[in-house]
Formats: sequence, structure tokens, C-alpha cells
Amino acid sequence: MDKKTGKGRQKIEMKLIEDNKAHIVTLSKRKKGLYKKAKEYSTLTGADVGVVLITPSGKPHFYSSTSIEKITDKFLELKQDDRQRDHDDVSKSNVFETFEDLRKEVQALNEKEKERILRYKIMHPHSEVPSDKHRLEQLEAIKSRLDKIKNEKKGLCSSQANQV
Repeated sequence: MDKKTGKGRQKIEMKLIEDNKAHIVTLSKRKKGLYKKAKEYSTLTGADVGVVLITPSGKPHFYSSTSIEKITDKFLELKQDDRQRDHDDVSKSNVFETFEDLRKEVQALNEKEKERILRYKIMHPHSEVPSDKHRLEQLEAIKSRLDKIKNEKKGLCSSQANQV
């Protein structure tokens, strides 16, 4: 009775798998493992977990412990809160820098909105894309910050004029 000698589990070098069939099989197996770990993490910690994979062919796959839209919206909301705190903490002396930062932030919001619409159309191909209330709130927050900067600069200019 000869014992079967196999290679067993071996460490795999991390590099792109060139063989298309092996690539697809590996993607499928690892995707299942990743989703299993995400589910375990969510169960053990009670955290909302979302995993989104976009294959090289452009096909989306996702797992989420709750709605993936709720998770991404919460993430974007927390990210926006962090940005708000950063802007409140750091007052820039150069108005043009501040306006440029806000312009970039609006541009980033617009890009995220395009991605959200595309994601929704992929997941729900025959339905209308709902409006994003968080985006409106974020844009209103940016407008509020612009008004605050405008009022501060007005006050600064009038106090400088009074000194002259």
C-alpha cells in the first residue's frame, strides 16, 4: 500500500494568472472565500460589511451584510463628515486655495454621483435611478461653507478698510 504523495497546500506566488480558464476558476473560488470571510466578520462583530468586485471583463459582483447602497451611502456620509471637520479645523489664508479645494470637492461628488448611477443601472437595469438625498446635503454643506468664507472675508475687508 503505497501512500499517495501529493504536493498538498502550497504557497502561491501573487501574480496575475495568465491562463484565462485558470484565471476564471481562481476568481470564482477566491470570491467565495472572500464572501465567506466577510459574512463571518459581519456576524462576529455586528459591523455592516460590503465587498464589491469588478472583474476584468467589467462584470460586478458584490456581497453585503445589508444593502450595498446603504453601506456606500454611510461610507460617503462619514467621509464627507471627515472633510467637513478638516475644513473647519484648518482655515486657509488664501481664498483662492479654499475655493479650489471646494471646486475639487464638488468635482469629486459629481464623479461619485456618476459612479452611483452606473452602479444602480448595472444592478437594476430596468428601473429608474432614485435621487441621492446625501448628495444634495453634501452640496448644501459646500454652499454653506462658501457663504461662511464669503462673510468672513467681507468682515475682514471692512475691518481693514476702517483701519485705513
